[in-house]
Amino acid sequence: MTPLTEQLLLTLAHRQIRAPDADAGLSLLAEAAGGDASPGLWQSAVAEAVAEQLIHDPVRLPAGALQCHWHLQLTPSGTAAAQRLSAETRP
Repeated sequence: MTPLTEQLLLTLAHRQIRAPDADAGLSLLAEAAGGDASPGLWQSAVAEAVAEQLIHDPVRLPAGALQCHWHLQLTPSGTAAAQRLSAETRP
């Protein structure tokens, strides 16, 4: 797991990211994480986290919705990984 993916998990442990599309979502993620990474790097981190089943697929179509939205949410495995990372970074 890359350091940026670790930062993604730690950010999502404290904040959910919801946006109307991926570009807006990646901008919100970058702002919430407080890092200097480009949107392309964040996109790679999201793809890695989805592939490792640490977060759910961010594109959602809620029941009754007329359009999709973008939502980052940890899976149970992602929650466990974020807790482990958080414990490792505590003094």
